[in-house]
Amino acid sequence: MSSNVNYILTFDQGTTSSRAVLIDQKGQIVDMVQEELTQYFPQPGWVEHDPLEIWNTQLEVARKLLRKNKINVKEIAGLGITNQRETTIVWDRSSGIPLYRAIVWQDRRTSEHCGKLKSAGLTAGIRERSGLVLDAYFSATKLAWILDNVPEVRSRAIHGELAFGNVDSWLIWNLTGGKVHATDVTNASRTMLFNINKLNWDNKLLEIFDVPRAILPEVKSSSEVYGQTDPSLFGSPITICGVAGDQQAALFGGCCLRKGMVKNTYGTGCFMVMNTGHKPVYSQHNLLSTIGWSLGDSTIYALEGSVFTGGSVVQWLRDGLGLIKDSFEVETLAGEVAYNGGVYFVPAFTGLGAPHWDQYARGTIAGLTRGSTAGHLARAALEAIAFQTYDVLEAMKADSGIEPIELRVDGGAAVNNLLMQFQADILGIKVVRPRILESTAIGAGYLAGLAVKFWKDIEEIQANWQAERSFMPGMDEKHRASLLKGWKEAVKCARSFYP
Repeated sequence: MSSNVNYILTFDQGTTSSRAVLIDQKGQIVDMVQEELTQYFPQPGWVEHDPLEIWNTQLEVARKLLRKNKINVKEIAGLGITNQRETTIVWDRSSGIPLYRAIVWQDRRTSEHCGKLKSAGLTAGIRERSGLVLDAYFSATKLAWILDNVPEVRSRAIHGELAFGNVDSWLIWNLTGGKVHATDVTNASRTMLFNINKLNWDNKLLEIFDVPRAILPEVKSSSEVYGQTDPSLFGSPITICGVAGDQQAALFGGCCLRKGMVKNTYGTGCFMVMNTGHKPVYSQHNLLSTIGWSLGDSTIYALEGSVFTGGSVVQWLRDGLGLIKDSFEVETLAGEVAYNGGVYFVPAFTGLGAPHWDQYARGTIAGLTRGSTAGHLARAALEAIAFQTYDVLEAMKADSGIEPIELRVDGGAAVNNLLMQFQADILGIKVVRPRILESTAIGAGYLAGLAVKFWKDIEEIQANWQAERSFMPGMDEKHRASLLKGWKEAVKCARSFYP
């Protein structure tokens, strides 16, 4: 690597914002620029983004970052991309114009479609091939909805005029001026159209979801050269060389590189992922078998549990109820009370994810009395994040036969000390917070850097990881059991609510 090549540029395109991140050779974040993304809710249960806004905000934050730090593009060794997964986009191959808004992973419009497939007895076959639970969360039914509900899309797709992709594919397409239509194995494994054992698009799954093969991107590894950015975008081309879905990127960035290591990302949702090594572990407890990453000929698999509503419950306290003005205030408000006062909050705003997978569950607050305060509600909201994480880890332990000794954490809500301590208490294991919480961006950067020898090997990357603080469990076992009992009863209430 030339001595004047000093940085990796990472695109971190998430559910609520687009970010560009500059990473140096020590794995440190030099700077980042972020811009929020508009959320569209055209009908109850529907969530959409504007694909052009996704592209334009991502391009603009990258340009701002380079200008702000006076970076010559030739100093950039490579570009890594990490993204919100499952979010589905279809566009015209000739013009690059989207045919419909992006249908976001949170969108539930295809729940009925999934129900019909379940009634037809297809659940087990889909899971065996894709590793996924049959749910509206994934791309397949979202893509089928666009094919069937947007005029002329299906006929044009069959004739090869249209392209489908998750956000990674959409960004790569635009970055290369339409020359590259590709995805990586981690994003492909979230579509419910990809065979995680054979590592290719699965003919049977394409038949089940009635998806024409001509619309699909080429599948590549997580760490290889995809192509060059169009020179007009940044003045000189940049090599696109690392791609991974956000949670897999966080697993890699958190250096959970050995079998049995676990991370949890506290973002809009919460996503726990365990490295299961070179073979997929099929869950008996409604977790997902997915691909962690691929480097060369080596593929690492993972178990994942997805909690739909994590940090976004704090946003709801801020925007929906007005209890706080800024998200960081929730820790102070929750700290006004010593315990939850018997109040439990199940934030099933868009159903419950793992291990319940109940798309009809609804948000529920249980245990209110006249003595309940805003502090109790704030504490219950934070505790709900930790309780949901507990449910996922218990399922993960049962499936893998592994008892983790620690949980590595990242994401915005991981800065909340009250939450992290309660998490350690309720799990009964050490919770480790790294110096750099942006594991997702770092992971995509590492994958890109390895492809162009910016870092020579995984050992060099591993040496960069440092813990900032460890939270040790200290709760009395009787109190812990009582809290978990109350949580389970509250979940029953949320799951019994059918409007």
